[in-house]
Amino acid sequence: MTSGKERTFGNVKPVALITGSAKRVGRAIAKHFAEQGYRIAVHANQSMDEAKEFAVELKGEGIEASAFQADITKETEVKDLIDYVYFYFGRIDVLVNSASVFFPTPLSELETDDIEKLFQVNTFSVLNTSRWAARKMAEQATGGAIVNIADWSVVRPAKDFTAYIASKGALTTLTRSLAIDLAAIHPSIRVNAVLPGQVLLPPDAGEKKRQAAIDATLVKRLGDPADVAQAVQFLVESPFVTGVCLPVDGGRTIFGGEFYDATVHG
Repeated sequence: MTSGKERTFGNVKPVALITGSAKRVGRAIAKHFAEQGYRIAVHANQSMDEAKEFAVELKGEGIEASAFQADITKETEVKDLIDYVYFYFGRIDVLVNSASVFFPTPLSELETDDIEKLFQVNTFSVLNTSRWAARKMAEQATGGAIVNIADWSVVRPAKDFTAYIASKGALTTLTRSLAIDLAAIHPSIRVNAVLPGQVLLPPDAGEKKRQAAIDATLVKRLGDPADVAQAVQFLVESPFVTGVCLPVDGGRTIFGGEFYDATVHG
C-alpha cells in the first residue's frame, strides 16, 4: 500500500475530495489524507465558514487545499462542484462521500419530507457525486477510488431510525453496483464503502451512554473518527479491493452483547 506522499504523478500529488468535510468525521478523513500527502478539496454546504477555516489551517501546514460550496442534493451543483475541483487541482484521484444527515425517524412521526431529505442527502447525492467524479477519473490513466460512508446499523437496525437506516442501507447495494459499472468504463476506478460504528457520541451524552457504547463492542473502547479515516485510506490505496463494504465498529455488528459460554448453554 502506498501513501499519497509516495504516489505522485510526475511532480503532482494526488487529490482527494471529501464531501461534508468541514467538521466531524469528514474533517477527520480530510485531515488524515492531508497527512498522507494528498491535496485536499474541502466541501461544505451550510458550513462554509468552517470549511474555509479548515482549508486555511491545512495550507498553514504546507498542504494544498481549497474549500468548495455545493448543495449536493442538486445535480447541477454536484456537476459544478466536480468541475470546479478538477479545474482547481487538475485531477481528482479520490472521492469520499462523507456528507450525511442523521435524525430519529419514528414511524408514528415520520413525514414524507423527512424521507425525501434523508434519501436526497444520504443516497441520491452519493450516486450523482460518484458518477460525475468518475467521468473525470476515467480521463486519468490511473483511474481513481471512491469510498462511501454508510453505517453499521444497516446490518443491525435500531428502533426509530427506519428512514435513516434505509437511506444508508441503499449505499451497500449502490457501492457494489457502481464498482461493476465503473470498472467497465475504467478498470482502475474502484468503489468501496466503510460502515462505521459509533465513533462520535452526542455532546450531551453522559457516562452511562458512553459506557454502553463501549460495552457494545468486542474491543471494549470507544470508536474514533480516526478509525474510519484509516479504513478509508486502506480502501483507497489497496488496488485489488473493490466492491467491499467494510464494517469499522469494534465488532459491534457481530456481538450480541454478551459472550457465549458453551459450558452454560451446552
